[in-house]
Amino acid sequence: MAKYLFTYHGGAGMPETQEEIDAVVAAWGSWFESVGAATLDAGNPTGAAKTVAADGSVSDGSATGHTTGYGLFSADNHGAAVEIAKGCPVLSGGGSVEVYETIDM
Repeated sequence: MAKYLFTYHGGAGMPETQEEIDAVVAAWGSWFESVGAATLDAGNPTGAAKTVAADGSVSDGSATGHTTGYGLFSADNHGAAVEIAKGCPVLSGGGSVEVYETIDM
């Protein structure tokens, strides 16, 4: 099986109330449960970013758009990984998931 890096972008933002936190945690927990052993690393949300350019300069933020989290999954092929990503809770908040096949070296 191949490994796929999912990067999460956008979405509804961080929950503010305990009720919202509980709902978000439950949604992600249900998704990970449905994915099962294909979840290699559930990942984490991301915070502030810094970008290092080729000339060594450093700037605040992302050069390509804010990544709000990541996860690592296994699947038989890219299409199967995309099917897993279609259930990601970030989508219900208007976000997106990029699915990258990783390359063993």
